[in-house]
Amino acid sequence: MTGHRTPPPVVEFTGVGLTYPGPPPVAALRPGDLVVGRGEYVTITGPSGSGKSTFLNVAGLLDRPTMGTYRLDGIDTGALKERDRTALRGSRIGFVFQSFHLLPYRTAVENVELAMMYQGGRRGRAERAARAREVLARVGLGHRLHHTPTTLSGGERQRVAIARALAAGPSLLLCDEPTGNLDTATADGVLALLDGLHAEGMTILVITHDRAVAARAGRGVAIRDGVISGGVLR
Repeated sequence: MTGHRTPPPVVEFTGVGLTYPGPPPVAALRPGDLVVGRGEYVTITGPSGSGKSTFLNVAGLLDRPTMGTYRLDGIDTGALKERDRTALRGSRIGFVFQSFHLLPYRTAVENVELAMMYQGGRRGRAERAARAREVLARVGLGHRLHHTPTTLSGGERQRVAIARALAAGPSLLLCDEPTGNLDTATADGVLALLDGLHAEGMTILVITHDRAVAARAGRGVAIRDGVISGGVLR
């Protein structure tokens, strides 16, 4: 009888740190360890200048750490060429930003379709359109497919951004202050959507300074002065 292998963590930092060259050198992220298991919902909190943005850039494969090993879905990202890192980022990480970053004169469905073109893959136009409609319906916007961002509310724009992030079927949803531009009631709706995605098994990492947002997660991690709490400082 063949046993089932336990899947690797989605995010695994081992002694990961990033120092910007000087003079003087700046240790933006001190070497430490962090593991985010499959299906976890984790928030990263800390004051301004604590290293949250550096953490986001490293976890999102936008910056390379200057020390340590970062494995994404068990893949050693430091061993990859830049082209392969870009492909891995496009297929395994979905980004959601505070400012939405939608093309203003493209419809909701077009914004999601265009993202799939840049994420790579072999989907044809009809398949991209079908997938865009599917993920927009999943976030509650099946009735707003052909509206441009300028005609959508802030909450609806963020839902389009989440749909765009889900389009490639990522392993990790990486959110940077996803409710920072929203009023309280609208923010609650977006957070409820994230709760639902987590309940479906999505692995979610949220960067936030908002304690109410942090309280929604299953686990909280703090960063202060570049040190990840709960990790091993090396």
